[in-house]
Amino acid sequence: MKHFRPGWVPTLVVLMLLPGLIALGCWQLGRAQEKRVLLASYAERQAGEPVRAGELSAMDDPAFRRVQLFGHFDAEHSLLLDNRVRNGQVGVELLQPFLDQASGLWLLVNRGWLPWPDRRNPVQFSTPDQALSLDAWVYVAPGATFQLHADPEGGSWPHLLTAIDASHLWPQLAREGFAHELRLEAGPASYRLDWPVVAMGPEKHLGYAVQWFALALALVLLYLYFGWYKNKEKQHGSRHESSQHV
Repeated sequence: MKHFRPGWVPTLVVLMLLPGLIALGCWQLGRAQEKRVLLASYAERQAGEPVRAGELSAMDDPAFRRVQLFGHFDAEHSLLLDNRVRNGQVGVELLQPFLDQASGLWLLVNRGWLPWPDRRNPVQFSTPDQALSLDAWVYVAPGATFQLHADPEGGSWPHLLTAIDASHLWPQLAREGFAHELRLEAGPASYRLDWPVVAMGPEKHLGYAVQWFALALALVLLYLYFGWYKNKEKQHGSRHESSQHV
C-alpha cells in the first residue's frame, strides 16, 4: 500500500495558496454574475421611455435610466476627461453643465469623445447657444476611478481631469445639481458616443475564473505527485540500497 507523505514544505505551500486560488476563482464568478445583471438592467432601461429630469432625484437607483432634457449648456465651465482612447487614438470626453428648464436642475452631460492628437493645441469643440431638446441616460460609476495623482483644483476653464464626479462639481459652482453623469444619445449636440457599458464583460471574468481554478487543480495534482510518487521513489531507493548491502 502506498503511503501518502508529501512533506511539510509542499503541505505548507498548498495550505497557503489553495484557499486564495479558489477564492479568486469564486470572486471572478461573482463578478461575472454582477456584470450579467448590470447588462440586463442596461438593456431593460434603454428600452423604456425616458423620464423627466425632475424625477431623477427621487429615484433610489437611477442607473441607465433614459432622461428627456430641455434647456441650455453652460459653455463656460467645460470639463475634459483625459486619456480616453478610441481605436488606438487618444482623446478626451467633453462634459458640460446643462440647465434643465422644466425642473431647474443642473445636470452634468457627457457629449462624447473628441480626438486630441496634438497636445500643443487645445481641443476643438463648439457649444450650441440655443435651447435644445435632448435625450440622455444616467451613468453611475461602479466605483472610484484609480488615479496616480489627484487632479489639481481650480485653474482656467476648461478643466482637464483624469476623473470626474458630478457631485463634486456643483459645490464648486455654487449650484444644486444631479449627483451622476448623464451621457447623451445621438443628437444635435453629441460627438462620438460609443461608450462600453462595462469595461470587462462577463465572458472575460469567466475566463479568469477558469484560470484560477486551473491553477488550483494543478497545485493539488502536484501535491499528490509529491505525496505519492516521490515517496514511492524514496522507498524504491531505500530498498535498492538495502539489497546492495546484503
